[in-house]
Amino acid sequence: MSQKHPIISVTGSSGAGTSTVKHTFDQIFRREGVDAVSIEGDAFHRFNREEMRAELEARVAKGDHTFSHFSYDANELKQLEAAFREYAETGNGRTRTYVHDEAEAEVWGVEPGRFTDWRRFEDGSDVLFYEGLHGAVLTDDVRIADHADLKIGVVPVINLEWIQKIHRDKASRGYTTEAVTDVILRRMHDYVHCICPQFTNTDINFQRVPTVDTSNPFVARWIPTPDESMVVIRFKDPRGIDFSYLVSMIHDSFMSRANSIVIPGNKLDLAMQLILTPMIQRLVERRRRIL
Repeated sequence: MSQKHPIISVTGSSGAGTSTVKHTFDQIFRREGVDAVSIEGDAFHRFNREEMRAELEARVAKGDHTFSHFSYDANELKQLEAAFREYAETGNGRTRTYVHDEAEAEVWGVEPGRFTDWRRFEDGSDVLFYEGLHGAVLTDDVRIADHADLKIGVVPVINLEWIQKIHRDKASRGYTTEAVTDVILRRMHDYVHCICPQFTNTDINFQRVPTVDTSNPFVARWIPTPDESMVVIRFKDPRGIDFSYLVSMIHDSFMSRANSIVIPGNKLDLAMQLILTPMIQRLVERRRRIL
């Protein structure tokens, strides 16, 4: 970790709402005058869309039905760790962009499903902000979490995760429920072994829990709304967290454990603003004192 060049990582699947979390961070950065450079986990996939399809077919032919974007070996984790390390040491580094669709293709001049060239960060940023699947990985070979100053986990309970993926893939990619189910089954091994362990390494976890029946996610007609959800917020180290202030500021919230607070789902943005703003302020103020 670096006092001079702090790093914030947000780990979780897209269905968990990490894009919403990024919007909240962007609001905080803009309001507090923080110059943040952002990198996405997709930029560190090992394969483009065509290569990934071929790799999946090859793995299945060999009897491996567990390979997915969740897999460590489907991602350039050493490159990601190097980006974190270089930023912590110098305030710079490199990233690229994975182009998802035609709209992004027009912006980047690259076909959908492919990567842009690698590019350097702009100089002079206050923090590095990462959002993706592998921002808190700790293995014998890769120790990404060691380089991040503030690690956030964002995850729904598993049935809600599946409901969101089924609805998203059917709507945006034209998949059938059966096809999405196959993807879910393929990802389960790495969800257990690659994704879940990271949430032990994070400093704060935000977990969305529906308050409606999600017992069979494969026939659910609607995604539970924030009004039909609660969010459990767990602090790895609760020292210094003013829980009485948070409970007083967030209507209908309560403490469920000594290190956890539960809030209504529609209060997530407010809770993140209250919790994360002073943490980001401290990181940036410490950096500016050193400079």
